[in-house]
Amino acid sequence: MTSSPTNPTPADLLDRNSLRERVEIELAAFLDRKVADLGTIDPDLTPVGEAICDLVLEGGKRLRPAFVYWGWRGALDAVSHDDATDRAANPDRDDDTVVRAAASLELVQAGALIHDDVMDRASTRRGQPALHVRFADMHIENRWAGTATGFGQGVAIIAGDIALTWAQEMIRTAGLDDAAITRVAPAYDAMRLEVMAGQYLDLRGQVDSRRPDAEALAAAWRTARYKSACYTVQRPLHIGALIGGTHAPEGPLLKTYSEYGFALGEAFQLRDDVLGVFGDPEQTGKPAGDDLREGKQTLLVVLARKRASANARDLFQRLIGRPDLSGMDIDQLRMVIEGSGALAEVEVLIAQRLDAALTALAEGAVGGEPREVLEQLATTLTARDR
Repeated sequence: MTSSPTNPTPADLLDRNSLRERVEIELAAFLDRKVADLGTIDPDLTPVGEAICDLVLEGGKRLRPAFVYWGWRGALDAVSHDDATDRAANPDRDDDTVVRAAASLELVQAGALIHDDVMDRASTRRGQPALHVRFADMHIENRWAGTATGFGQGVAIIAGDIALTWAQEMIRTAGLDDAAITRVAPAYDAMRLEVMAGQYLDLRGQVDSRRPDAEALAAAWRTARYKSACYTVQRPLHIGALIGGTHAPEGPLLKTYSEYGFALGEAFQLRDDVLGVFGDPEQTGKPAGDDLREGKQTLLVVLARKRASANARDLFQRLIGRPDLSGMDIDQLRMVIEGSGALAEVEVLIAQRLDAALTALAEGAVGGEPREVLEQLATTLTARDR
């Protein structure tokens, strides 16, 4: 086992037990095979596979596989102390099959990101052209018929579907036994449905920014919960636990993971919302203020509109959601958000949910190294800058 630094960064924690490297190896091997398979259908499909491969392998925190892995480790330690002791003495028992299954969640994430960028009309992802932009540029370079935008968006829809298909194949062929696959399937299916539901709620909010305040706040919370809270932390932990063995939904382990995962997932999304407005593009890989151009009705935005003065609220409504917002417009919207107290309020909400996540761990059924890592992940992920 590697020892953890005194003040670990997210990268330190996600590299624990060489986990990120092992996830990268599994993804690279799987994608190499699948890109080759696409090419056997027709060489014209190879660039699509390569684009998916580039997105997956050239960025990403590998957060969801980490929660699967530590959810599995927590389940094993909860079931058998002797097994945990034996595993510490014999690191080779740290099953690569679990890492392979966990890595499949990066393909779910890739599919969601590809589709999300089309819906949000995002130009970049992880500092590179978004996939639909990449194929629009290919259309222009080749002087093909039709519109470059339509071609790029169409390819992105297909590529996202391919990534989701590959995710299902990767976990199914990871080497889990039939009983584990059966246990995991409902949680895996729920995770994919929940993130798609969250994506729709996000899209719905962007086209209806004039809901009454109470309704808008409730909608913002629902979007955060389904777009991120369940999908990022809670369901991956459930999947890891269910790979490890049979656990009742209301049993102590899944109850702990649910409470911790839900609270941390909300805090994670709230931090994402702050970065979507105030983040440094060099760190986030996306243009500054993109959430404002897209008119996302995040909790931060809804609270700002609710708390702002009448004049500031009018300015906010006039500018929010305009794709041609200038840097000066973005600065004005940021001033409204800060001046309204919404930013400070969201920071308080993040701190409250972090506290709730840590309390769930402290009072729950997870101990040892898994608990230590999950505690540290909660603290570092809510304070991140990307």
